Amino acid sequence: MKYLGYFSELKPAEVKEHVAQARKAQKIWAKSSFKQRRQFLRILLKYIIEHQQLICEISSRDTGKTMVDASLGEIMTTCEKITWLLSEGERWLRPEYRSCGRSMLHKTSKVEFYPLGVIGAIVSWNYPFHNIFNPMLAAVFSGNSILIKGLERVHLGKTAAALGNTVSEHASWSGCFYIRIIQAALAAVGAPENLVDVITGFAETGQALVSSVDKVIFVGSPGVGRMIMRNAAETLTPVTLELGGKDAFIVCEDVDIPHVAQIAVRAALQSSGQNCAGAERFYVHQDIYSSFVAEVVKVVKSVTAGPPLAGKYDMGAICMQEHSEKLQSLVNDALDKGAEIVGRGSVGNIGEGAVDQYFPPTVIVNVNHTMKLLQEEAFGPIMPIMKFSSDEEAIRLANDSKYGLGCAVFFGSQRRAKLIAS
Repeated sequence: MKYLGYFSELKPAEVKEHVAQARKAQKIWAKSSFKQRRQFLRILLKYIIEHQQLICEISSRDTGKTMVDASLGEIMTTCEKITWLLSEGERWLRPEYRSCGRSMLHKTSKVEFYPLGVIGAIVSWNYPFHNIFNPMLAAVFSGNSILIKGLERVHLGKTAAALGNTVSEHASWSGCFYIRIIQAALAAVGAPENLVDVITGFAETGQALVSSVDKVIFVGSPGVGRMIMRNAAETLTPVTLELGGKDAFIVCEDVDIPHVAQIAVRAALQSSGQNCAGAERFYVHQDIYSSFVAEVVKVVKSVTAGPPLAGKYDMGAICMQEHSEKLQSLVNDALDKGAEIVGRGSVGNIGEGAVDQYFPPTVIVNVNHTMKLLQEEAFGPIMPIMKFSSDEEAIRLANDSKYGLGCAVFFGSQRRAKLIAS
């Protein structure tokens, strides 16, 4: 067990004071030039590239993901966002002239974009570095200030554990380090203090944030998303919500089976399946179903989960111990309804005194949509594979979900793939 740190729960009055400070800073930053904002981004990009090993190690320790997963999901995605903003950000924020229509030929129509003010972001724990930087980058480049809060949980460091309600957020320990990187870069370009900060706490803290800011960004569960919408409605605060996914992965009969099987396993197992846009439902054409399942099982059986910083395992840990129990309950429900486990990976030596939060990658067949595993977001390394006989059936199965985040279609014909995807 390893104690990682302690962070206080902010009370509503303290949250409102943070918002007031951010509001003062935003009024100054709103007058900054795009040149100054780009310089901020360049400083960040340089630091991230030069210190990616450290950033990945911290993310790995806080969430249990492997260094490869941290590199792909934390570093690469964040650098891509910065690069895009550097090249495209200003263009999309310039004033636009639009047609007034024939009835107002004598008029000029112009759309100007202004900062919203203080942004409040409540983000998920699965990618602590990227999930802080992603809303922050857009907010700051657009002239806003931002306060970021993680979702509540008792944090268990994956190489070990924190105590009780000490590190009380999904990623408070790493988040409070990452925020110092941002604040140092802002100071280097002469930005005002308190422009970006992390706040820590539980539901009461989040409610105070939602009721005080000018826009809310939330990444998490549908249940919490509904509560945020209700609270935001009281002040007519605009919200952006990402409320989970149950992505379909469709494979037709004319693909390269070994190649697509490798992609499928990666899509399901990245960050131990704790990936918002990860593949959770696999639909395979009946003509290649048996061959595809056999290939996937072969790959999955070669995967070993274990302590990520040991550097010798393919997959890391499940971030929360109770989530492992949820995953097992989804598997048990499927088995009770006739499903069959046809392949599992293994768990390596996790070491004496470590918290066992490893769920072996699992391939399940004979599944159907009456099973919770095909309807609820699993967020874990489980691959339920179901067969289909026609494009129409594949589309129907893929759309039979309350979630709508992403989908992957693999066909030999690009035209056919696009038709199904659309």
